[in-house]
Amino acid sequence: MNTLAVIAQREYVQRVTSKGFIIGTLVGPIVMIAIIVVPVLFLVAFQDQSSKTIAVIDESGALYEELEFPIDFDLVASEAPVDTLRSHVLGGKINGYLILPETLLRGEGGAAFYSGGGGGFILSTQVQQAVNRAVRQRRVLMTGADKTVLDILHHDVGVDMIKISDEGDQADSAAALAGIGYGMGFVIYVCMFIYGAFVMRGVIEEKTNRIAELMASSARPFDLMLGKVLGIGAMGLTQFLTWCILGMTIMAFGGTVAALFVDPNDYGLGQVDNQQALLDAAGITIPQLPFSAFVLFVLFFVGGYLLYASLFAAVGSAVDQESDAQQFVLPIAAPIIIPMLLISHVIENPDSSISLWLSMVPFFSPILMTVRIAATSVPFWQTVLSLLLLGGAFLGSIWISSRIYRVGILMYGKKPSFADIARWIRQG
Repeated sequence: MNTLAVIAQREYVQRVTSKGFIIGTLVGPIVMIAIIVVPVLFLVAFQDQSSKTIAVIDESGALYEELEFPIDFDLVASEAPVDTLRSHVLGGKINGYLILPETLLRGEGGAAFYSGGGGGFILSTQVQQAVNRAVRQRRVLMTGADKTVLDILHHDVGVDMIKISDEGDQADSAAALAGIGYGMGFVIYVCMFIYGAFVMRGVIEEKTNRIAELMASSARPFDLMLGKVLGIGAMGLTQFLTWCILGMTIMAFGGTVAALFVDPNDYGLGQVDNQQALLDAAGITIPQLPFSAFVLFVLFFVGGYLLYASLFAAVGSAVDQESDAQQFVLPIAAPIIIPMLLISHVIENPDSSISLWLSMVPFFSPILMTVRIAATSVPFWQTVLSLLLLGGAFLGSIWISSRIYRVGILMYGKKPSFADIARWIRQG
């Protein structure tokens, strides 16, 4: 077995057999699910159950009866002076008062809602929607239309989104898949930092403990760096594949789990044996991410890891302690952070030209191309080109990093500058 393989195997076995790796691999998915589920359960369990009392001054004489607020609102028609209502709000007797001018029915002016503040965005939205709905309904009735017209206007029609392909028609789960893509991109974003930091910290420890000097006598510095990168990368890939298998298992049984929370009687189905019919009636679509998407997810993770890990290894070799590495980490971290700032645009417009070119940039593609693959049908040539560019960037970074590593791993006692790093690259 050659030196490179021995070093990579040592890094892999040492970390995979650690308690931290085993616990992280098993607990990681649970923590991710908890991050999503726990806040929702918390909000449901501790949401404010008290009703809000709103006094309504209806100067039009026709809008109060049309107001439709959520059940946790108590509307009270009032003719009290504004000063009195104001004191009631300040005294906590009511939550606010709503003034509906008579001019609203003529399309002039606007309503006004007074409260003690603190209602948040939801309260503001609910009040605006209720007033607009009431004014719209009253204006329709004033034209001579009857309630039947209002029923027609307020009857929402469901639209089934169907995706057509050479394999046939199927439900379009673009929104759900975009969410999955965002999650996958976020996982890669986090892992780039975690595994990159593992590599950098490992190099710094070996350099500080003078282990690197001993190893350098029997192996080339390039082999030392690449072996560490590949070994830790294999560890990350093992963890990633485990999470992917768990994720695919959860998605495979997602429909069965979702059906347990749906009552057929709510949709007039009675007792049904067809799980899919029940989910369709409830408007629930369980997205199925193709296996090829998981494969590409892993490939872009591996490519992104190799690209950034080699750079983190170079930083680790250049410094004597982790605190000195911060000035060099920022230029590496910025290309990881930037895609997360652009990810919302790519999710909303995965087929746009800007999304296409952003997903081709090697430093961005591990995150942004993964999002595009989940959110839309990416042409095969774009995926291949993005992977080739990512591979080329890795080869370039490993060449540059190896030159820094070759000099920096044996340098002690001096905090290098960017000028020193540039000189090592030229001289390495």
